[in-house]
Amino acid sequence: PLACSAALATLGAIENQGLVARAAALGATLLERLRDRLEDCGCVREVRGRGLMLGIELDRECAVLVPRALERGLLINVAGGRTVRLLPPLILDDDQATLLVDEVVGLIQRFEDED
Repeated sequence: PLACSAALATLGAIENQGLVARAAALGATLLERLRDRLEDCGCVREVRGRGLMLGIELDRECAVLVPRALERGLLINVAGGRTVRLLPPLILDDDQATLLVDEVVGLIQRFEDED
């Protein structure tokens, strides 16, 4: 009963605060910003996303970016060896979204310069 009650409260908060719609809108904004800022980055093959789940596919293995991002205060994942995966929280605000884009773009641009 306690777990079910907590789950219902969580789902209620997600619905009442409009977090699903917010995630869709903010995800589209993040996707557009990342595409614009990484357009000239030769190591980027594709930037894709759905809601706040975003992926930046690179032309080579990039697992080294995980500890580098962590040093900058970002928690990222690399999927399939070549895709930087971003899964920001549903409660991400606009300032945090801007910081996320700035940091990730800088991380990838520095990675490209190593080649």
